[in-house]
Amino acid sequence: MTYGGSRRPDLAARLRRGQRALKGRLERPESVLALLRAAHDTLDPESIGRLVVARADEWFKAPACGVFAADLDGHVVDLWSKGMGSALTPAAIGVARWVLAYGRELASADLRKDSRAAGAAGAVLAWPLRCRAQMVGVLVMAERQVSTQVPHLTPAVGQLLGVMLEGPALALDNALRLRRSEALSVTDDLTQLYNSRYLNQVLRREAKRASRSGRPLSLLFLDLDGFKGVNDNHGHQAGSTALVEAAAVIRRCARETDMAARFGGDEFAIILPDTGSEGAAAVGERVRERLAAHLFLAGSGLNLRLTASVGVATLPDMAASAEELVRAADMAMYQVKDSGKNGVRIAQAE
Repeated sequence: MTYGGSRRPDLAARLRRGQRALKGRLERPESVLALLRAAHDTLDPESIGRLVVARADEWFKAPACGVFAADLDGHVVDLWSKGMGSALTPAAIGVARWVLAYGRELASADLRKDSRAAGAAGAVLAWPLRCRAQMVGVLVMAERQVSTQVPHLTPAVGQLLGVMLEGPALALDNALRLRRSEALSVTDDLTQLYNSRYLNQVLRREAKRASRSGRPLSLLFLDLDGFKGVNDNHGHQAGSTALVEAAAVIRRCARETDMAARFGGDEFAIILPDTGSEGAAAVGERVRERLAAHLFLAGSGLNLRLTASVGVATLPDMAASAEELVRAADMAMYQVKDSGKNGVRIAQAE
């Protein structure tokens, strides 16, 4: 795209031209205080990310901007972003992962040629969010257009930006610490998978993130076929042991980015971010096959076989919210039950 016969200024050019104005904004004490107060008004990491993205959008005018941090399992996630879309989000996550690992900013004129965090074509400037002498998150500014030069901030502007972001970084650190402490109470005592309360919480958060980014989100719902017979014929202790074994199989089937939970009784669920219905069905089939192949209660000499009925639902294909996603996956699972059990079914839009 051209403007007045010339090429649109790239990310590096816009940053270079806007340094003086940016320096003036960052030097205002009232700006620091306003951002600090707003950040400490909430204990929600996503809200703090949204606040930082809004300010960065004003300061840098970058086509895409996002705040990224490590989740409870250590995976880098998009807390809040604007303009990233499906093309830039994976590259931005890779950039944030590098910044969190090495503790310093990353600037690249073309990510395709950058071995530190290779990704989609485009330029990026990523700035660490630090407090208490540690990394908390990463502010990533990017665009799909390659820059002619490496984007950068002058030392003076970089120092001011670090001071400006220290308050939000502290608020984000407190919010993430609170979330991690709450996670200690969100695991199922028996199976050590996440419990249904935390499943619903994560599912709502992931559904909002998927809606913003335009990337799919899938949910697997599975029920153990014939589990009632284990309790009836061998006792509840045997049933509890079978659930623990089933949870271990499910955990091994889940990918690094997935989240497995015990929904209740002998029902389990897996949240699959950035996964369409076909990919989710493949995971569901892997779970079904491995459960069917597992010898349950072999340690007690029983060697029982159990199968699973699996329902798959995907946002936005057949659901528009977290609640609809649960209903659709649950309905697909019961359709498998009604048609003979031991299978996988993808929910269909009504």
